[in-house]
Amino acid sequence: MLVYLHIPFCHRICPYCSFYKHTPGQTPIGEFIDALLLEARTRISTLDQAPRTLFLGGGTPSMLSPSHLRTLFSGLQQVIDFSTLDEVSLEANPATFDGSKAQLFRELGATRVSLGIQSFSDAVLQTLGREHSPQQARESVEILRSVGMPSINIDLMFSIPGQTLQIWRDTLQQAIDLAPDHISAYNLTYEEDTAFFQSLLQGEMADDEQVNQEMFYLAHEILTKYGYLHYETSNYAKIDHKSSHNRGYWRGEQYLGLGPSAVSTLQRIRSKNIPDTAKYIEMMKNIGHAQSEAEHLSDEALRLEHIAMGLRTMDGIPLDLLDFAGKKRASDLQELDLLIIENSHIRLTLKGSSLVDPIAAELV
Repeated sequence: MLVYLHIPFCHRICPYCSFYKHTPGQTPIGEFIDALLLEARTRISTLDQAPRTLFLGGGTPSMLSPSHLRTLFSGLQQVIDFSTLDEVSLEANPATFDGSKAQLFRELGATRVSLGIQSFSDAVLQTLGREHSPQQARESVEILRSVGMPSINIDLMFSIPGQTLQIWRDTLQQAIDLAPDHISAYNLTYEEDTAFFQSLLQGEMADDEQVNQEMFYLAHEILTKYGYLHYETSNYAKIDHKSSHNRGYWRGEQYLGLGPSAVSTLQRIRSKNIPDTAKYIEMMKNIGHAQSEAEHLSDEALRLEHIAMGLRTMDGIPLDLLDFAGKKRASDLQELDLLIIENSHIRLTLKGSSLVDPIAAELV
C-alpha cells in the first residue's frame, strides 16, 4: 500500500506545471495540516493493508515551516509505523531549505529527498520560472548529503524552449558531478491549463519529436555510462536506489492519496479529492471527507493501465495482457526494433522507450 500526501503550496507558480498548486495566500496552513491529519487518521484506519511507502509531494512540501513539519510528521507517526516503511520521500525545492531544515527532514523520518532542480542553466531556469539558482541547486545536494540523507534524487527536464543539446549535456554532466543516488530525466510535456500550453497553441513554442528523441538518447547515453540503471522511461538509479514508491505505481499497487486533488485507487475504486484547498479544509471539518468523485475500475480499464504503466519499466509486461490484435501489433513492432518479445514477455527497446506512449496506444 502506497500513501501519498499532496502539499499544494508553492512560492511561485511554474508555467509548465499542471499539478494542483497555489501560493499560500490567505490559507491558514495550521488548519490545512489539521485537516490533512484528520483525513490520514480517518482513511488509514480503514485500509486492509499497512502502508509500505509514504510520499510527500506537491506543490513544495519543503516550504512548510519547521513547526508545521513537526506537527505533520508527529501526527502521521501516530497512524503509520515508520519503522516498517520501505521509503519516506519528500519533494523539495533547493531554495526552501538550509542545513538545519535538512537535518529536521532526517530527524522526522525522511529517507529520500527528491530535488526539483530541472536544470543547471540560468537561462533555462528563468524560462521555467524556477526560483533557485544553479549554485543553490548544487548546494542543496551537498546539504542533504551532509546530514546523511540516505537517498537523494535530482529531477531534470529536457526539450525546454531555448535549451540546446549542449545545454542539456552540460546539465546532465553537472548533475553527475554531484553524484546523486537517482536522477529523473523528464521530457517536457505541454499540459492543458498551463501557460506553456497556451504558448504552444499560439505558436510561441513548439514540441519537436526529433529534439525530444535526441535529448532522450543523450540522457540515456550519459547516465548509463556513469553507472545509472535505466529502470523506467524517465528514471535512472544507482544500485539499491530505485524509487520504491513510484515502482509501486508502475506495478499497479493500491494507493491512498491524501490532501486536495489527491487521487486514490483502493479495491478497484478510483476516487479524487476536491482540487480546492479552502473547500478541502471545510469539507474535512464539516463532513469528515473531501472526496469529489469516484468510479469503479473495470477489468478492461485495469488491463489498459497495466499495459501503459508496465511498458514504461525495464521489466515490461506479460504478453498475456494483450488481446489477439494487440499481440499481432506487438509482433509488427518487434520487426521495427521497438520492442522485444521473449519468454511470453514484452519489453521496449531503447528506441521504443522514447515512444512509449504511442506504442502503448498501439498495443491496446
